[in-house]
Amino acid sequence: MTDLLFIRHAETDMAGTFCGQSDPPVNVAGRRQICELLASLRKETIAAVYTSDLQRSVTTARALAELFSVPCIVRPALRENHFGEWEGLTWEQIEELYPTEATQWLDGFPHMTPPGAEAFTDFQERVVAEARYLLSRNEHGLIAVVGHAGVMRVVLRALCGVDERTAWTLTMPYCCTYRYAQQDRRLQEVLG
Repeated sequence: MTDLLFIRHAETDMAGTFCGQSDPPVNVAGRRQICELLASLRKETIAAVYTSDLQRSVTTARALAELFSVPCIVRPALRENHFGEWEGLTWEQIEELYPTEATQWLDGFPHMTPPGAEAFTDFQERVVAEARYLLSRNEHGLIAVVGHAGVMRVVLRALCGVDERTAWTLTMPYCCTYRYAQQDRRLQEVLG
């Protein structure tokens, strides 16, 4: 059975905003995080690396693929949720510019969608389908999946039964890494 290593991308200058499908590059701190990630995973045996098509994920994934001399396969379905008019804004800015929608979003998550955004149910369906596809690959060795905090939260809830608050906390650090063991549906933190 295929095990997956879920890795959040390295930091960008949009840290602290609803970055979503905006496409900033990895920043200086992010480059250091990638070096630390590679050092922590050197003893693993990774058969392939799959990544979102957004450059913060691609940069992180390519470094990992290069380390293990394996393919880096871009999968657009691993993209973060699109936050519509909230893209690039901090929560404080959202509360100021969209006070009614911000309250509705907090009260109605995941059923309330920000203006112009991808519906969370569509995002969740896309991510779960992609995770199932990757699990069905049946490749020998560990598959690394580089993506976004929102993608990882969906996976943690859908595959591992982790509650929303715990999933949020687990996916906050950039380059955090979790191994999903398909055989026993168990999650193990590799690097937080």
